[in-house]
Amino acid sequence: MTIIRPEISARAAAAPRSGIGEIVTYARGRENLMPLWIGEGDLPTPDFITRAASEALLAGETFYTWTQGIPALRESIVRYYQRHYGRDLSVDNIYVTGSGMQSIVLAIQTVASAGNEIVYLSPAWPNVVNAIGVSEAKPVAVELDFTDGRWALDIDRLEAAITPKTSALFINSPSNPTGWTATHDDLKAVLELARKHGLWIVADEIYGLYYFEGARAPSFMDIMEPEDRIIFANSFSKNWCMTGWRVGWMVAPAEIGQTLTNLIQYSTSGVAQFMQKGAIAALEQGDEFVRTNIERARKSRDILCDALIATNRVETLKPAGALYAFLKIDGVTDSRGEAFRIVDKTGVGLAPGTAFGPGGQGFMRACFLRDPLQVEDAANRLSDYIRSR
Repeated sequence: MTIIRPEISARAAAAPRSGIGEIVTYARGRENLMPLWIGEGDLPTPDFITRAASEALLAGETFYTWTQGIPALRESIVRYYQRHYGRDLSVDNIYVTGSGMQSIVLAIQTVASAGNEIVYLSPAWPNVVNAIGVSEAKPVAVELDFTDGRWALDIDRLEAAITPKTSALFINSPSNPTGWTATHDDLKAVLELARKHGLWIVADEIYGLYYFEGARAPSFMDIMEPEDRIIFANSFSKNWCMTGWRVGWMVAPAEIGQTLTNLIQYSTSGVAQFMQKGAIAALEQGDEFVRTNIERARKSRDILCDALIATNRVETLKPAGALYAFLKIDGVTDSRGEAFRIVDKTGVGLAPGTAFGPGGQGFMRACFLRDPLQVEDAANRLSDYIRSR
């Protein structure tokens, strides 16, 4: 008897392989590898965070808990915004998620129906673009301008991409991968577009504290009014070296709170309570650690960019924010193939710009959130390779 099995979902089958994951899988585990390909540093989670989680775990905090996050963590997030943004939020605006990525997915599910369009700025982190596609909405790219190593937003081009099917604008600032950081004028212009066209904004401000020209990057928090329709995605991963924990949060209007709670319920049913206790420790005790980590990133950024610019064959500027140098190497048109050649020849793992969509084809992304001595080694290897091409 022949058993005919149903086809899998076309939506699921259409989800592409990660262009970053492809190169990581190819070279992971090699000796003398310098992995600058993913957005992750080399430091483990600090012990004041792991200790808090361990104590909660040993105390038996292993049961189901509040779907939207334990009250103590949501209150800590409120205080975080008071300290860093001067914004008074309510716990009713806060929703704890199983990573910044889940925050983005839930925001997309909330603001877009099948057939809607979400306009985003490109080059962009591929997870965002593909999450839009998997949700059965259509991602619409608006390329940032790249001139003399600097990225900029053309607000007229952004407005021209809006159609009657557009439901939201996705704005990532500081940007992964380019390091572009919106000015307050940029954000005001985007917000005016959203108001004019009745759109949601999904604001990915995960790198908001990784800003090298001030205490933090400009934020929609600085200019928004209570009635503005903005959902913020954030994460514990970058600030506190908690990438493997998969804990994040959302800030959203209270009137859609039950919807967000339902979506969390039907995906993960909430984040483990002992992990949330670690997240509280991060927020309440971790400001100095974050400042130290940012200064470490600044030093490594300068080492990497100075060395590569000195080859006279790399077009880039030191990014104002985030954790990445987005590099345009003379003569490179196939960045995917080049990523494989570079890791084979130098042992330095870079992410190919092709993974980041329109505008990224000729670029390579390097994450500099590492020990400056390691970054100096990587910069020397890359510089030698680039000069010899």
